[in-house]
Amino acid sequence: MNNILNIKTPAEDVAEALKSLYGLELHGLTELRKVYWNLPAEALYEEIAFRSEGRIVNQGALRVTSGQKTARAAQDKFIMRETESEGHIWWGEYNRPIAPDKFEELFDRMQGFAQGRDLFVQDCYAGADPEHRLPIRIITEHAWHSLFAHNMFILPESAEEYKLFVPEFTVLVLPSFKAFPQIDGTRSETVIAISFAHRLALIGNSGYGGEIKKSVFTVLNYINPLKGVMSMHCSANVGVQKDVALFFGLSGTGKTTLSADPQRNLIGDDEHGWSDAGVFNYEGGCYAKIIQLSPTAEPQIYATTHRFGTILENVIYDPVTRKIDLDDDSITENTRASYPLDFIENALPEKRAGHPKNAIFLTCDAQGVMPPIARLTPEQAMYHFISGYTSKVGGTEVGLGEEPEITFSACFGAPFMVHHPMFYADLLARKMAHYGTTAWVVNTGWVGGPYGVGKRISIRYTRALLNAALNGELEQTEYYQDPIFGFMVPKACPNVPEEILYPAKSWPNEQEYWRRYRQLAARFIDNFRKFAPDCPPKVVAAGPVVG
Repeated sequence: MNNILNIKTPAEDVAEALKSLYGLELHGLTELRKVYWNLPAEALYEEIAFRSEGRIVNQGALRVTSGQKTARAAQDKFIMRETESEGHIWWGEYNRPIAPDKFEELFDRMQGFAQGRDLFVQDCYAGADPEHRLPIRIITEHAWHSLFAHNMFILPESAEEYKLFVPEFTVLVLPSFKAFPQIDGTRSETVIAISFAHRLALIGNSGYGGEIKKSVFTVLNYINPLKGVMSMHCSANVGVQKDVALFFGLSGTGKTTLSADPQRNLIGDDEHGWSDAGVFNYEGGCYAKIIQLSPTAEPQIYATTHRFGTILENVIYDPVTRKIDLDDDSITENTRASYPLDFIENALPEKRAGHPKNAIFLTCDAQGVMPPIARLTPEQAMYHFISGYTSKVGGTEVGLGEEPEITFSACFGAPFMVHHPMFYADLLARKMAHYGTTAWVVNTGWVGGPYGVGKRISIRYTRALLNAALNGELEQTEYYQDPIFGFMVPKACPNVPEEILYPAKSWPNEQEYWRRYRQLAARFIDNFRKFAPDCPPKVVAAGPVVG
C-alpha cells in the first residue's frame, strides 16, 4: 500500500514486535514507510479490512479478489541463467531463461517501486522435516498475501525464533508493479522471475495467491533432488497401520479431495518431499479448489470455508447477508480456499510420516477411456510419471477455457519442475523399489463417453476403489490385462459397478470406445518421443501398444 497520507493503521503499534534482526535493508529494501513483521491472523484481518483488501463473510472467513490474474501465469515465469545452476535446469516451455543483468535491473526497479510503501513480512519454513526445511521470507505489498503466507507455510514457534530468523530464500510480491516487456524481455507486464544465485523470487503484476506457493515449490524442486530428496507434486495421507499413500496429479484431478479421507490422517494436500526418513509436507496449509464444493462429498474442506482464518479467493458472496456462493464461477472457475492444515480435523500435526506403501497417479481423463484404477509395474510407473497424462481443468491457468484441455504434464507438475523429468523419475523409481511402493493409475475423469457425452466418475466409486487398494483388498481379487496399455485392471471391487471397471461396456458404442482409446494411446507414444532418448529401453517399452 502506498500510504502517502501517513495514516496510522490498526497494527502499526505492534508492527515490529516480531521483527527479525535480519532486516529488509539487507534485501536492498530501504526508505519504506512501514514494515509489518510476522503479524498473526487477527492483526492481518484488521489490516486487510482497513485497507479494503477483503471482506469478512458469514461465519468469519475472509473473501478477497486477486485482480486481473485469477490463475497462474505459467507463460510469464523465468529463471535467471547463471553458471552454477544452468546445467541442471530443464530449459524450455516452463523454464525460460532471463539474463542476470535483466533480473538485476528488474529487482532494482522493484526496490525503487517499494520505497515509501508499507510492506508485510512473514518469516517461515518450507518443509516439515527439520533436516530439509528451507527458511523463507515472504515480503508482500498486500496484507492478505501476508495472511496467505501465514496460512500456507510452517511458522516459527517463539518470539526469539522470529528475532534470530535468517532467510535462505526470499519472495518479493508486488502486484502493483508492472514489467516493461521491451526493457525486461518479458512476454507481458506480468513477471515471475527466480534466481537461485540470488536466492530470490520476484512476482509482479499478479495478485493470484498461487504464484507465491508455486514459486516456493519451484525452488524446492530444484534444491531438494540435488540432495537425494524426491520433490513431489502430490498430496499424502497415512492410515491406522502407518501405511502412507501419495496422490500425484495436477490441480483439478482430486489430490486435495481424495487425500482428505476421514478414515486416514492427512499429511498434506499438494507438495511433499521424500527423504531417507520418509514423506514430509512442504507446507503448513492447504490451497483447495472449491468451485461447486459439496458439503456431503467433501465435508472437511467445506467446513473450512466457514472458519475465521480461511482466505476465500475470488469467491462470490452476497454483500448484504455475507453468505458465500461456492457454485458461482462468474469471476473464475478457479476459486480457492487457503487455510491452515490443522483446520482439517484429522490432519497429522507433525506433517510427516514413514515411507509410502502406495503411490497413486491421478488422471482426469476427458476422453472417458481410461479404466478407473490399474496397477502398474515399476517400468510402467516411470512411463506414466514422466508422461503425466491428464486434462487441465478450466481456470487453473491463464488462457484455459471451460472445456478440459488434454495435456501431458511431466511428473504431474511440469510447470513447477526445474530438472529434466527423467531426473525426478529415476529418483522416484529408486525410492519406490527400495521401500516396496506399489504404483496405481486412477482415472477421476469421465466414464461412458468423452467430456460432453459421458459423465464424471462418481467420487463415491473412486473412494471405494482407493480404499480397496490402500487396505489390501485388491490384492485378493482377479485382474485382467488392459490390451493397449498392458497394466492390470481389477475385475471386481466392493461397491463399484462392473461396467465402471470395464469402461468399454459403459459406452453406447464399443467400437467408438476402442477407436478413441487407440487415439489416446497414439498421443502417449507421440508425447514420449521427446523423453525416450534419455530413458532406459524398458521404460520406453512400458508404454501403450497400438495394434
